[in-house]
Amino acid sequence: MDKMRMESVDMTAQNVEKIGALFPNCVTEAVDESGKPKKAINFDLLRQMLSDDVVDGDEAYEFTWVGKKAAIVEVNKPIRKTLRPCVEESKDWDTTENLYIEGDNLEVMKLLQESYLGKVKMIYIDPPYNTGNDFIYRDDFSSSIKEYDEQIGLFDEEENHLFRNTDSNGRFHSDWCSMLYSRLLLARNLLTDDGVIFISIDDHEADNLKKMCDEIYGEECFVGNISWQRTYSMRNDSKGIPTEVEHILVYSNQPDWIPNLLPRTAEMDAKYKNPDNDPNGAWQNTSAFAPGALTHQGMVYGIQHPFTGEILYPTMGACWRYQQSQMLEYMNGWCKYELKALDDIGKRALICGVSENEIRKDIKGIVLAESLQTSKKNAEAVLARGQWPRFFFSNGGKGGIRRKTYLEKVGGKNATNYWSFSEVGHTDEAKKELMALFDGVAPFDTPKPVRLIDRILTIATGNNSLVLDFFSGSATLAHAVINKNLEDAGKRKYILIQIPEKLKNPNFSTLCEIGKERIRRAGEKIKSEHPEAKDLDVGFRVLKLDDTNMKDVYYSADEYDQQNLELYLSNIKEDRTDLDLLFGCLLEWGIPLSLPYISENMGGYTVHNYNDGDLIACFDENIPDSVIKAIARKQPLRAVFRDSGFANSPSKINVGEIFKMLAPDTRVKVI
Repeated sequence: MDKMRMESVDMTAQNVEKIGALFPNCVTEAVDESGKPKKAINFDLLRQMLSDDVVDGDEAYEFTWVGKKAAIVEVNKPIRKTLRPCVEESKDWDTTENLYIEGDNLEVMKLLQESYLGKVKMIYIDPPYNTGNDFIYRDDFSSSIKEYDEQIGLFDEEENHLFRNTDSNGRFHSDWCSMLYSRLLLARNLLTDDGVIFISIDDHEADNLKKMCDEIYGEECFVGNISWQRTYSMRNDSKGIPTEVEHILVYSNQPDWIPNLLPRTAEMDAKYKNPDNDPNGAWQNTSAFAPGALTHQGMVYGIQHPFTGEILYPTMGACWRYQQSQMLEYMNGWCKYELKALDDIGKRALICGVSENEIRKDIKGIVLAESLQTSKKNAEAVLARGQWPRFFFSNGGKGGIRRKTYLEKVGGKNATNYWSFSEVGHTDEAKKELMALFDGVAPFDTPKPVRLIDRILTIATGNNSLVLDFFSGSATLAHAVINKNLEDAGKRKYILIQIPEKLKNPNFSTLCEIGKERIRRAGEKIKSEHPEAKDLDVGFRVLKLDDTNMKDVYYSADEYDQQNLELYLSNIKEDRTDLDLLFGCLLEWGIPLSLPYISENMGGYTVHNYNDGDLIACFDENIPDSVIKAIARKQPLRAVFRDSGFANSPSKINVGEIFKMLAPDTRVKVI
């Protein structure tokens, strides 16, 4: 039986394997810190493999700063941490599909790499803006320049995880860039192929953030820089050019991402009328032409006017919107038409922008099949009757050909890169939303309005999308998800990550407490106002980042002699519960953390069945064969046991034999 790793994935090793699959000649051998051989990359050779010319020198167009390489190294390092369930602080633990995770988002996202790789449809973050007064994370890679940091007093005696990045810091921009760069690298892995990330930022670091994202996601994946009108009134003490907007940078995981359309407004719909009593409903008068005359010569031809007899053509460079057969059908709705060759090669060549030798010769015109007098009489009858064909003649039959565009078929409107406060809210509205939930007091200073996040959910998610915010603050994203699911009966799910930042607040000791309480109150308020929404998920599972469930001996048993090993009757720390162990196994095996599970008693032993057989675990001691067989008969995809749960080695070997016989496809491991 294999032993579980019980640490996050080694992303460096994974990346080496991926490069080796493409360029096996670039893989070489090195030794690790303990002297053991490991695979490595010959970067000089790799650079040459990716260049058409001889590589010479180190010059390249790049965005860099002090600590960038160390940030990349830190991203790829595995960690021995885990996420411990906290049922008592959760809401609807057994049924919810939402997660609230407390801890450093860099470490948390490392742990989520297996379970949520390529599964997040939309990420929204509102990171520190680096104004000189923001707290940012003190990551481990800062120690790579420890001497410099110590000289300027960057570390405090307690090595706190957060520090105020003042502009007097010599590495003011570098620290901020390193902090965010590493997290964006990990976040990209979590996005679906058609996923997209939205990042709020102000002017202080907007240019650096843009360069960073160009590198991580690719310039071709830049979607836009949205200007959000964050305020509805200017402050009297504003100097220079007052700041009215904040930025929201948008990047997709792949090029050519298309956002969903926004709902139409009453003002937009008011432009649609129904003057001819069309059974298809209200319509708007739109152009009968489309661009592309040169490449659609078969759609450039003349149509005879039934009221005047004039031959009408598309404008320069344009063609009729539909194929000739379809246009002939529409025209026959006015009177009888037929196809007939016209001596119009010169006219069509001029429209297409080519010489007469290059224009198609076989294109006929759509002309009246009867006399102009008869055709006009029939067309006037249609005009008076109403319910005109899709292509009609404007100005009471005296004008040119126009097209009906029906309201029911136009869909929504496109989102632009300017979002006004009237459409998506402002900062004052955001504070009032918090005050309405927290008895007239806003416990958080810089929330985002729910309407702003709702706009992002509208254009970037579907009804069942998973969304992520790893700087979750006051949990506006969760509030917005509940609202959006209520609006369209959706099943969107969220993952919020927030470090338990300490606060000087008499009611809430950490920012996490505010976030969790906001979700509880918002959910209860929405449920009370909409009792019909019985299936609305307003709950969340709380998980907290902690050190590994395993003792040091688990990772380095070869460093302990037999006498010392006897002191460790179990590899597992004494304060860890079955639930802690179960969720640790879920992380390593890459199983989502929000699925249902049950615990049942089998012959006096507790057996945990996660998502109906995705994983079955039993962490009791001295498990008898009868229980092992009962588990195997359920044919789980995965099974895990405590390494010390068997009386001796023969008992452990017997477990493998039982599964080979009863569940040969089950992957069995021990911790």
